[in-house]
Amino acid sequence: MPPVDVVRVFTDPDGNFGNPLGIVAGHLVPSAADRQALAADLGYSETVYVDDPASGTIRIYTATGEMPFAGHPTVGVAWWLRSEGFSVPVLRCPVGEIPVTFDGDLVSVRADTTWGSTWDWIELTTPADVLAARPADYSAGHTYLWSWLSEPAGAIRARAFAPAMGAPEDEATGSAATQLTARLGRDLHIVQGLGSHLHTTHLPPAHATVGGRVVWVK
Repeated sequence: MPPVDVVRVFTDPDGNFGNPLGIVAGHLVPSAADRQALAADLGYSETVYVDDPASGTIRIYTATGEMPFAGHPTVGVAWWLRSEGFSVPVLRCPVGEIPVTFDGDLVSVRADTTWGSTWDWIELTTPADVLAARPADYSAGHTYLWSWLSEPAGAIRARAFAPAMGAPEDEATGSAATQLTARLGRDLHIVQGLGSHLHTTHLPPAHATVGGRVVWVK
């Protein structure tokens, strides 16, 4: 197996929680079939292959296939590239260029809100209802449960179930966060999964940023 760096993306302010991301030098795994097999073996919701760190050229794989764009991998690999000395202003994915910004300890990417998987959106009455959901009850497709923590503050509690891409529950889902931002037409602070934090900015008519904190997995 090639060397794999692992980071957690969208941690809370204390560096807890976050969605693990595998990062691999692309030249070590050149074929699409081998990239797919390694992503499945690693078992993270996504694995990124860095084909050219100087230009920010990457490819993203889940356990079941390649994705043209995803939020948590782009935020995570932008942080990783900077830590490796490549502070690129954009990432280059199959969908096109993804602008990157750094603001203190937050890393954000700008995306078209039509990118990413298609979700079934279910608003529940209370955050407790979101926390009580059972992954086994969402065994197909992509389902995003959410409830307001504070509507005036734009604070949301959420969970995402994505068995269709090999993730019975996804700890933090950046592209879904941008889509929900567009649906609600406002900036959001989303607490997802066990306690991951995602921060979004609404950029009408069809864009949003999603960002958060990233730490190494030791």
